[in-house]
Amino acid sequence: MFTGIVSDVGRLASVKPGRNLKHLRIESGYVAKSIALGASIMVNGICLTVVARGARGKGSWFEAEAGAETLKLTTAGRWRAGERLNLERSLRMGDELGGHIVSGHVDGLAKIIERRDLNGMAGFRLRAPKALARFIAAKGSVTLNGVSLTVNEVKGSEFTVFLIPHTLKVTNWSSAKKGDDVNLEVDVLARYAARLASAARGG
Repeated sequence: MFTGIVSDVGRLASVKPGRNLKHLRIESGYVAKSIALGASIMVNGICLTVVARGARGKGSWFEAEAGAETLKLTTAGRWRAGERLNLERSLRMGDELGGHIVSGHVDGLAKIIERRDLNGMAGFRLRAPKALARFIAAKGSVTLNGVSLTVNEVKGSEFTVFLIPHTLKVTNWSSAKKGDDVNLEVDVLARYAARLASAARGG
């Protein structure tokens, strides 16, 4: 479980293809001894399991494997060495829930169709898949590339979000541009509410 509050921006050091999966080595600022084998780390919105780790100066590197389903449904299949990736460690009991409840299970891809910059801030308009658009509501939450964001407006399958200078500084969203696909996870509460409403109607 995560919150959508990015704690580090890592660098993809290498990508090695395997049978129906890819082996990823990611460099981070996390202290190596603080990363346990089998731990979950959210990488650009995708919950991945640490299968190896080691020290790298004051930071660390860790390895994870992205399976066929992950490569199909997310942007992970397009990642190349040198890519900057938003990282978040899994939530521990007692941690502050600063964003919203995030599972790290990407629902699909949203496409950036407009970026507007103003005074160090950035507004983005995105298009979600029709099947997911019904779970996105104005003033509700979405997770985009692992970042918890508040939805400003919704029109059909399109929605807007606004990033303040701090968020642009501490995530990889500073380089996001029109035409990019981003990993989208809808708010789990919105999904449950829609399911309950459907059940109440006998759907």
